[in-house]
Parts: sequence; structure tokens; C-alpha cells
Amino acid sequence: MLIPILAYTLFLQPAQLTTADAKAHVGEQAAVCGVVKSARWASTSNRKPTFLNLDEPYPKQVFTVVIFEEHRGAFTPPPEVQFKDTRICVSGKIEEYRGTPQIVVTAPSQIVEAAPPKR
Repeated sequence: MLIPILAYTLFLQPAQLTTADAKAHVGEQAAVCGVVKSARWASTSNRKPTFLNLDEPYPKQVFTVVIFEEHRGAFTPPPEVQFKDTRICVSGKIEEYRGTPQIVVTAPSQIVEAAPPKR
């Protein structure tokens, strides 16, 4: 019975990528891991997005996590406070916006705090 559970766990987990690798995986489901270097709630922009920029701050971000206003309330504290300077892994479909890979988050369960990478 353990083997089917192990197989389920191994094969249904999304691939874990670095932010640098994400660009080569646009259109795929994956978990992308990096450190939130800048975070901002664009409260006056259309759909009031929150941006979590991984591994480099805006405008040189390597990867962006986007949380629109309709999902922002599910995060306590707000995501730009909760995850700032934290290593996270975000799971979902990798998209590209203006040349930068991103994942649009609709639920807090898509973001988990992560341990530093092993060297």
C-alpha cells in the first residue's frame, strides 16, 4: 500500500524550479522557489494586484507572484507583509507577462515558506 501512495506523492507534485529556470517552463504547472526581494500592493491599479518579486527587486525581478484583490483578503497578514524577505515556493501555472515569468495565485495554499536550498 505504501508504494501507490509514494508514487502518487512523487508524480503528482509539481516540478520544483528556481526563478531562473521558470522562463523555460512557461505554460507548465510547477513550484517556483525564491526569496521575496520586493513586495507591493498596487492599490490604485486595475484589479489592485499585489506583486511579490523573487530573487531581484522590481524592476529587475526574475519572477513575479501576482495576487489580485479578489484573493488578497484570504491572506493574513497581507502578502506583501507576510512574505517580504522570505524564501517561498509558489505553485501554479507559469505564465509570462511582458517578458517576466509569473504565477497568478488564487489561494494561500499555493504559497509555502521554504528552507534555503541545499549546497
